[in-house]
Amino acid sequence: MSRSQNSLLDRAAEMRAQVGSTYHDHLVEGVYAEAARLADESVTRDEQRARLRFDQMLDQALTHPVYGFIVMGLMLMAVFWITIAGANVPSGLLGELLLTHVSGWLHQAAAAINMSPWLSGLLIDGIYLATAWVIAVMLPPMAIFFPLFTLLEDFGYLPRVAFNLDRLFSWSGAHGKQSLSMMMGYGCNAAGVVATRIIDSPRERLIAIITNNFSICNGRWPTLILMGTIFIGAAAPPALASFAAAASVMTVAVLGIVVTLLVSRFLSSTWLKGESSTYSLELPPYRPPQILKTLYTSMIDRTVIVLWRAIMMAAPAGAIIWLSGNILIGDTSIAGHIVNALNPVGLLFGLNGIILLAYIVAIPANEIIIPTILMYTLTLGRNIAGAQSGVMLELDDAQVYSVLTQVGGWTMLTAVNLMLFSLLHNPCSTTIMTIWNETKNLKWTAVATLLPLTLAFAVTFVTATVARLLGWA
Repeated sequence: MSRSQNSLLDRAAEMRAQVGSTYHDHLVEGVYAEAARLADESVTRDEQRARLRFDQMLDQALTHPVYGFIVMGLMLMAVFWITIAGANVPSGLLGELLLTHVSGWLHQAAAAINMSPWLSGLLIDGIYLATAWVIAVMLPPMAIFFPLFTLLEDFGYLPRVAFNLDRLFSWSGAHGKQSLSMMMGYGCNAAGVVATRIIDSPRERLIAIITNNFSICNGRWPTLILMGTIFIGAAAPPALASFAAAASVMTVAVLGIVVTLLVSRFLSSTWLKGESSTYSLELPPYRPPQILKTLYTSMIDRTVIVLWRAIMMAAPAGAIIWLSGNILIGDTSIAGHIVNALNPVGLLFGLNGIILLAYIVAIPANEIIIPTILMYTLTLGRNIAGAQSGVMLELDDAQVYSVLTQVGGWTMLTAVNLMLFSLLHNPCSTTIMTIWNETKNLKWTAVATLLPLTLAFAVTFVTATVARLLGWA
C-alpha cells in the first residue's frame, strides 16, 4: 500500500472519531436538556427548596433522639384514642342490632317452628351470640385502626418510627423492622404476625413472631380499659379519675414494649442466637396518602380477612361456653366443676377460677372475655342481674363493678393482675393458627403459645405474693 493510501486511511479514521465524539456529546447534552425542561415544567426551584426544607424540618423532629420518641408516643396515643373513642358508638349500635334485635328475631323464629329449647340455646345463645359479640367488638376498632395505620405508612411516618426504634431492637438482637410488625399487632396480633414477612432473616423473623403477642390487640383493649376505669380510675380523686384510668392503660401498653425488647433479647441470646442483620433503612419522601387505596387495602386485605378468621374461631367457642354452663354433672354444671377445681390455682396468682376458665374457653377470641366472666360469675354465684347459663351478657360499668366486687369478690389486686395477665397471656387461636401458617413448625408455634403464658403466670404470681407480703391483699 502506498504512502498516499495510508494517509487517506488515517485521515478517515480521525474523521470518524471526531464525528462519534461529537454525536456522543450532543446526545448527552440533549438528555440533560430534556431533563431540565421536564423539571422546570413540573416544579419551580423555589418549590423544590421549600419542599426540601419542609422534609428536613419534619425529619429533625420525627427522628430526633428525644423529641422523636415524644412525637411517636403522642402519635400512637392519638391513634389509640381515635380508635377506642371512635369505635364506641358504632360498636354500641352494632351490638344493639346483633345482640338484641337479631338475637330476638332468631328466638322468635325458633319458637315459631317449635325448635327444641336445647337446640335453640346452643345455636342462638351459644354459637350466634359469641360470633355476633366478636363482630360487634372487633369490627369497628379494626375498621378505624387499620386505615389510620395505613395512612401513616403511606405518608412516610412509619419508616421514621422504625428508625427511632432501630437502636432498641438492635440492642435486643432483633431486626429494626420488628417495630413495624409490632405496631401492626396493636390492631390484631394475627395481622402483626403476617407483617413479619418484611423481615428477611428467618431467625429475626421468628423473634418478631414470638414476641408480637405482647402488642395489645383490639380484643384486649376492652378488658384493660374496663379494669382501668372501674377499679384504678375509681380509686383516684374524682378530678383525676379519667387521667388515672388512661395512665394505667398506657402503662400496660408501654410495659408490653419493654417485655417485647426483653424477651427478644432473651431469645437472641439463647434459643435463637446469631448475628443481627445489617439494617439499611432508606427514609422515603413524605407524600400525601391515597385515601381510596388506603381504604381498600385496610378493609379487604386486613380487616375482612382477620375478622373472618376470628369468626371461624368464635363460633365453636360460643358452643363450648353454652354447653359448659348447661350440661350438669350431678347438681352442678361442667363450668361449676371446672371453676371449683381452678379456684385455688387462680387465687394463688391473684386471679380466680372463673377468670382462668373464661380464658380457656375464650381462647378463640379475647373479645368475649369480660362477657364470659360476667356470665359465669352471676350463674355460679348470686344472680343479681338475671343472667342465663351459657348466655353472655353486657352490663354498664356500674353494674359490672357491683357484680365483680359483690358477687365475684374481686379486689384491686384482681383487677391489676387481670390487666397484666391480659397483656402477657397466650395468643388467641386465630393468631396461633396464623403462626403455624407462617412457620409451618410445631416447635416454634408451641414456643410462641406457651412462652407468653408462662411469663403471665410468673408475673402475676410475683405481684400477688408481693401484695400479700405488704398487706395489700
